[in-house]
Amino acid sequence: MWYRRLKQKDWFPFWKKTLPSAKNLKSALFRVFVLLFAVGLGLSWLIAQPVRSQQPGEVQLTLVSFAVTKAAYDRIIPAFVAKWRRENNGQNVRFSQSYGGSGSQTRAVIDGLEADIVHLALAFDTSRIQQAGLIQPGWEREVPNNGTVSRSVVALVTKPGNPKRIQSWNDLARNDVKVITANPKTSGVARWNFLALWGSVTRSGGNEQAARNFVTQVYRNVPLLPRDAREASDAFYKQGQGDVLINYENEILLARLRGETEPYVIPQVNISIDNPVAVVDRNVDKHGTRRVAEAFVRYLYTPEAQREFAAVGFRPVNAAAAGAANRSFATVSRLFTINDLGGWDAVQRKFFADGAMFDQIQTALNRR
Repeated sequence: MWYRRLKQKDWFPFWKKTLPSAKNLKSALFRVFVLLFAVGLGLSWLIAQPVRSQQPGEVQLTLVSFAVTKAAYDRIIPAFVAKWRRENNGQNVRFSQSYGGSGSQTRAVIDGLEADIVHLALAFDTSRIQQAGLIQPGWEREVPNNGTVSRSVVALVTKPGNPKRIQSWNDLARNDVKVITANPKTSGVARWNFLALWGSVTRSGGNEQAARNFVTQVYRNVPLLPRDAREASDAFYKQGQGDVLINYENEILLARLRGETEPYVIPQVNISIDNPVAVVDRNVDKHGTRRVAEAFVRYLYTPEAQREFAAVGFRPVNAAAAGAANRSFATVSRLFTINDLGGWDAVQRKFFADGAMFDQIQTALNRR
């Protein structure tokens, strides 16, 4: 046999001819590594994509919304699905749903979460998705109320018995009151809170310097700035911090349905917290879901859907819905809107951009 005839001294020359050089071996190994790395990236991308497999006779929609709307959608979605099935030859609509902070949901959609519909806490977030090229300009004009589908106002939640006798915005500037609110640089709720504080002065006859002085004093009484409304609520309810929590009225009303009974005050000078809904044009065209997505958005404005929003604490845009839901809302004598403050683009530049009013106030308080 050939291996018997091969002398021991011939082994090294034989393998030297058979094996690649060290330099070539390194090059080959590097090419293999690059190939495997590229394959791995491709598999990771595929795994990360939303699964949108559809059965015959079925269409799938992805709804992305801010956290506290879930209780309403738990009832709205089944009603819409049944209505669509009746009117469209039995076609089923399957919903994929995502709920979270409005700002984080906005970033997720921009970064690739393929929402067909977005219902966010503020129009500024929807505009960011538009600026990313996912929503066509003019989305506000495609539905009633400039896109607003649910509303709320700002409320002041106090400790049981309201020991500090907090009755109005002015009480938040007292030296003996600690205020809990989230950071408006990271939280949509907190932006509404800041603007409500500001407008409580300017919409009552005060000038901007008086408003700045008042807001600065309130934030002097803020011991910490949680990232979002949920962290702020946890600091107040679970950790016992602060004397008053600035929060959405609808969150308080929803909590009451679950048995929580903390007292609260609705200030008589208040801001209308308008929550918009929009179809994400690029995604519905990609998925072929425009017809059903637009039908769902229209359905959200019907008395039936508005009644469900009212039932969980939102002020409905359909006037008849609150009565139908047996829900009464506190009267607000002076209600202003974001447009009264110049609109979201102007508000963002003036108050929340880097180096703008909020940052200046934090610097004045030696917190930056």
